[in-house]
Amino acid sequence: MTRRQALLLRAFCVWTVYVFLTLIYNISRDHAKGQTGFGFKAVHFVLAAISITLAVSAWRVVTAVAGRRAVRGDKAGAVER
Repeated sequence: MTRRQALLLRAFCVWTVYVFLTLIYNISRDHAKGQTGFGFKAVHFVLAAISITLAVSAWRVVTAVAGRRAVRGDKAGAVER
């Protein structure tokens, strides 16, 4: 994995966490009656938790791959096969 690929994946991870934390914040503060009932909130909280978990997992994988590359002394543009 190149440095650019790792940076792109990390950017997607940060964006995903930001979007879903914002969603959770906005839904939890919404007190409109009838539009956002318990079921709506529960489903979206679960989806947010899954998405944030996947983003954190992807970040950890990218960090592990980048760490192995640094230990081996690969060049920044080397592709692992």
